[in-house]
Amino acid sequence: MTGQFDTVIVVDWSGGNQGSAKPRADAIWACIARGEIVEEAVYLRHRGAAEDWLIQTLTAETTAGRRVFVGFDFPFGYPAGFGQALLGSDDPFDLWDWFEARIEDTPTANNRFDVAGQINTQFGGRGPFWGNGLKRDIAGLPRTKLGYANPFPDRRKAEEQATGAFTLWQMSGVGSVGGQVMMGLPVLNRLRRHFGAHLAVWPFEPLKASIAVVEVWPSLTAGAAPADWIKDQWQVHAVARDIAALEPARLSEMLNVPTTTEGWIFGLGYEDELRGTGQPLRNDCFALPPGVHWTPVDVALQDLRKRLHPVMRAQPTPVDAALGRVLATDVVAPRANPPLPNTAVDGYGFAGGRGAGAHRLPLVDAQAAAGARLTEIVPPGAAVRILTGAALPDGVDTVVLQEDVDVIDGAIRFMGPLKAGANTRAAGEDVQVGDVVAEKGRRLTPADLAVISAVGVGKVSAFERLRVGVLSTGDELVGAGQDAAPGQIFDANRPMVMGLIERLGHVPIDLGRVEDNRPALRARLDEAAAQADVILTSGGASAGDEDHVSGLLNEAGAMALWRIAIKPGRPLALGVWQGKPVFGLPGNPVAAMVCTLVFAAPALAQMAGAAWTVPHGFDLPAAFEKRKKPGRREFLRARVRAGRVEVFASEGSGRISGLAWAEGLVELPDGAVHVQPGDPVRYIPWSGFMP
Repeated sequence: MTGQFDTVIVVDWSGGNQGSAKPRADAIWACIARGEIVEEAVYLRHRGAAEDWLIQTLTAETTAGRRVFVGFDFPFGYPAGFGQALLGSDDPFDLWDWFEARIEDTPTANNRFDVAGQINTQFGGRGPFWGNGLKRDIAGLPRTKLGYANPFPDRRKAEEQATGAFTLWQMSGVGSVGGQVMMGLPVLNRLRRHFGAHLAVWPFEPLKASIAVVEVWPSLTAGAAPADWIKDQWQVHAVARDIAALEPARLSEMLNVPTTTEGWIFGLGYEDELRGTGQPLRNDCFALPPGVHWTPVDVALQDLRKRLHPVMRAQPTPVDAALGRVLATDVVAPRANPPLPNTAVDGYGFAGGRGAGAHRLPLVDAQAAAGARLTEIVPPGAAVRILTGAALPDGVDTVVLQEDVDVIDGAIRFMGPLKAGANTRAAGEDVQVGDVVAEKGRRLTPADLAVISAVGVGKVSAFERLRVGVLSTGDELVGAGQDAAPGQIFDANRPMVMGLIERLGHVPIDLGRVEDNRPALRARLDEAAAQADVILTSGGASAGDEDHVSGLLNEAGAMALWRIAIKPGRPLALGVWQGKPVFGLPGNPVAAMVCTLVFAAPALAQMAGAAWTVPHGFDLPAAFEKRKKPGRREFLRARVRAGRVEVFASEGSGRISGLAWAEGLVELPDGAVHVQPGDPVRYIPWSGFMP
């Protein structure tokens, strides 16, 4: 159980006072990750806000039955001998208690420098702490290390092993870990007290509780932040992502360290492994094994599924704005639907069913309607007027339709029999508290929004939309409506592929056209990498002299030409440009559309955070004859008429009109086949490729 966690939270701490309203560096940041799903990092202005957020978040996680790894980026203990000298105990929790009792902390001020000075005074006034960051002098606390004397080791064993780690005794200036520790330990102590036996601290306690509090150091593995990220924001994101991606057995191994009163830094000795977990796509991620020449369609799809992962950040999203977004976490019902038993019809309510024959029940002087629940209790043997959707008052569990009732002299009359519970809905018969009403990876539909709203959820964690850049290449291309020379053709691919991207639920970015010129293409790819999360090109994806897409990717050491056993299609250039995946589609419009639907659609869905998509098709009788040789999977432009599948008259991939004629594709298997009229064939409508 030690390494089995459902949720990873990483917190970047601060020893300073309240930060600005605008997110900034050297403040408090936190990030939540579950498996491959990483939520948007949260900016917390001060420690009070951070403590409240932690209590609420940890309570919500444990209530939902999830086990949590929560990492804090400051040391949990001091070098050996400090606790014993200060308060006569080596127990690190005694030290936590001691600091909590003495630290005073508000959003605008704290007394960490004074406490450091008081400790120094107890040891002669020259150490172990140094670095007074205030304008006023503090007795016992040197402003610099000049004249400083430390009776204890300068670093813990962990800092000695972690290259670049700072000493805990420094209270101000760059790398002043000392202030973070003093302002962090009281918060950890209160969290420990608040959650009691449900929380354990590593490495001081066995990790058998539902919350594991672990010391981390993001600089150990996070690497440089991307240009558009704040460093602390990036570090909590990267570390949470990398820890969440670890296999439970491997995480257990990393947590298995000798017990020490000094504490320890998670990941020491495993730096290279952690840096490689969950990183953006590597340049060689699409590389094929030596000797591979033709890749079957199913193998290519399996490889894409294995090599790709979500590349988008999750963010809190109002339900009203979540249509078409991909969920980053499950949506769990905080409220039942319906929340109370209610009536499904307009009628009259009472307790118990009634047997055959005539019945008369006096009416109470009240009416139950949707909205506020009627508080009046309906006595046995009496009835109450009740309207559709109204919560059942106490004393009511059955409703008779108003059409079956006569109201005479303040009483209702009707003929039985009527079963107990008739015409009512039980509380939670649709959704119970704690039910998952929408699973992570699902692209939200209008129906999903209805269910999510019905259980009272106002915001969901959803991925940002995938931005897909679409670029056409070739000297022969001109835009529709422009003058075309005799040897030029109009660009059909770009509007087609952009339309497909939009239908697939992503954001298309028009990258225009670029001529067969390597420097021009390089500049356009640089621009594309700054705008898009994924790049789709058409043309130039093969191995000829003018195939500059594959040529440039080869130069960057980030290209694989997958010769896929498919018709139409075959060459599919896959690579990475400045960290952004590139799909080099064939230049032929029919082949470009087929490859987009067959390969790019499921790959883009997975990179957007959705589940890998499989086309939805069905078998129908053929209205055509076709002899197919073995070796390649074939896709024929097709449509359904009178319950039978007919195919376009020509299989030539230059016949673009066949795309508009067709309403889907017939998929023929890899082996040889002879299709005759009436034989079943697999037909996939265009909608079968869409989410």
